[in-house]
Amino acid sequence: MKNYVHKVNYYECDRMGVTHHSNYIRFMEETRIYAMEQMGYGFERMEAEGVVSPVTAISVNYKKPTTFPDEIEIELKVLEMSNLKMRFGYRMTVRGALVCTAESTHCFLEGGRPVVLEKRFPELYAKFKEIMDAQQ
Repeated sequence: MKNYVHKVNYYECDRMGVTHHSNYIRFMEETRIYAMEQMGYGFERMEAEGVVSPVTAISVNYKKPTTFPDEIEIELKVLEMSNLKMRFGYRMTVRGALVCTAESTHCFLEGGRPVVLEKRFPELYAKFKEIMDAQQ
């Protein structure tokens, strides 16, 4: 899967001129959406079918600041999958230098109730599993 690239916008920087820490969580979401679109299964499709994927846990480790107009290359990994949850890993670099590592865990809900992704969206589950297996 091709890595996602986010170009830091001026408005994403704080008074010190560095990318505000909260934006990295947005970059993670952009990366997941990009990955799903590459797999032919965008968020719009999943949500149109009544399924949402809230974040249940998140951790971010900032290694080096980024500034406007850095281009952050973000590698997405599928770290773990179960019947009800999926855990992603993110490795963010600028010109090859590590700037951030992060993880996010998600569940899948339909009508507020847990969804077994493998049963509800077998194609999507298979694609994520294939990515996870290829990364190991």
